[in-house]
Amino acid sequence: MSWNSYIKSFQSYLKIERGLSKNTIANYTLDIEKLTFFLETNAIAVSPILITEEIVQQFIYAVSKEINARSQARIISGLKSFFNYLIFEDYRTDNPMELIESPRLSRKLPDTLSVKDIDDLIKAIDLSRPDGERNRAIIETLYSCGLRVSELVNLKISDLFFEEGFIKITGKGNKQRFVPIAPLTQKFITIYKTGIRNHLQINKKFEDTLFLNRRGNQLTRAMIFTIIKNLATSINLQKNISPHTLRHSFATHLLENGADLRSIQLMLGHESITTTEIYVHLDRSHLKKTIYAFHPRKM
Repeated sequence: MSWNSYIKSFQSYLKIERGLSKNTIANYTLDIEKLTFFLETNAIAVSPILITEEIVQQFIYAVSKEINARSQARIISGLKSFFNYLIFEDYRTDNPMELIESPRLSRKLPDTLSVKDIDDLIKAIDLSRPDGERNRAIIETLYSCGLRVSELVNLKISDLFFEEGFIKITGKGNKQRFVPIAPLTQKFITIYKTGIRNHLQINKKFEDTLFLNRRGNQLTRAMIFTIIKNLATSINLQKNISPHTLRHSFATHLLENGADLRSIQLMLGHESITTTEIYVHLDRSHLKKTIYAFHPRKM
């Protein structure tokens, strides 16, 4: 079998067995293709079954000169997963990446917006335009439900359970969770759905997709980025923001107002509580309040 055959087999495993998204699978594939390009460039003819730790170390050393530590860590992680898969399928008995350590990464704190920033973004939306009501509903949903951009563009009408006060979200690895949705956000979605979306010529493939472009097709992730960037520019917001900034703001504002980390973890769909813990670092006053409120020697 060639490298391509093993890569295709790995892609099928990631999709079927692990339920990963197309973007995640593409990233894994890119990591392996960088290794195969290195082998071709240096005339090293070796299969995934016979490649040694020494060759892999040469590759990591070469790419470390061209990319930052975070990208290097991702490549190492991706290759470890690939070779672990080969062990799982009995193609190999060892992982040549086993002793290769990832560079230590500083934990980058996410950017956040204030409540006023978010209010200003929403006020800047031109509701006289056909896409105005849709964009308001999008910003409100991202912020009030803490969604990833991929979760927003894939949100279905059949995922809305307004009477119960929840929406069903399909997150990473096709894992589903129910997230509370506020009455105000429900109101803006309903206005868009009944007043704008109902008048579109909708592509049959996207009849159940909530947020659509003017041609009746699903919105792209890039379009959501553009909407938010344009709104930020219109209010002269001096921050580099993205849809993920609204998700970070959702979590930070909940924490600041007394929500517990476990609840925030469930709403964000984080697999590990350690991922959610990053928000504690954003507002250390929360820790002080916790001590003052609950410790027996707070006085």
